[in-house]
Amino acid sequence: MAQFYLVRHGQASFGSDNYDRLSQLGHQQARWLGEYFAERDLGFDALVCGDLVRHRETGAGICEGLGMRLPEDIQPGLNEFDFQSLVDAYLTQHPDQVPGEGAPVAAFYKALKTAMQHWRLETLTGNLPETWQGFSDRVAAARDHIQQQYSDKDRIVIVSSGGAMAMFLKHILDASDDTVVELNLQIRNSSVTHGFFNRKVVRMASFNNVPHLDRPDRFEAITYF
Repeated sequence: MAQFYLVRHGQASFGSDNYDRLSQLGHQQARWLGEYFAERDLGFDALVCGDLVRHRETGAGICEGLGMRLPEDIQPGLNEFDFQSLVDAYLTQHPDQVPGEGAPVAAFYKALKTAMQHWRLETLTGNLPETWQGFSDRVAAARDHIQQQYSDKDRIVIVSSGGAMAMFLKHILDASDDTVVELNLQIRNSSVTHGFFNRKVVRMASFNNVPHLDRPDRFEAITYF
């Protein structure tokens, strides 16, 4: 069976005018991951990623750390859902839940989790970019593409975002939609979820690992946004 290494993008630019780019730390996380792969002589047949800037920058950093270029397969189905639009829609419906000025990042995550729950239950109103079912279907289509195109390969690395990864795993595990909401907020930047696949099945072997950061001088480099 082929192996996949599903990677969440490195730390993005949360709180800036453009979230969709890696921070300086995010670039470093990606390079460290590539170096970890290189140290273990893990070669890859392809890089599959969404078309967001943070995905492609993470893929480039991994390749830099590996010291090699990989064929790049861009799959927009691996893109993140528009979390900011969901949060804005939820807070418009529930203005009493708007975090106060100077609120910690945790307040945003709380609003995001609740917004996702309303989105899943179709109780979120407003001009939303996509439905929950549409999100689920496009991630499933990206998974199917990977199965059909790479089942005869040895290893591929896939770069995506927390929500899309959670949906990817939901389909693998045949889990509930609630699982997507819960997993989304647990996935660490540049973490690796490893598994196996062929044309018929996809199996997960490990989840949310950061071996390239699991050392005393890098503990502070473990991030979630």
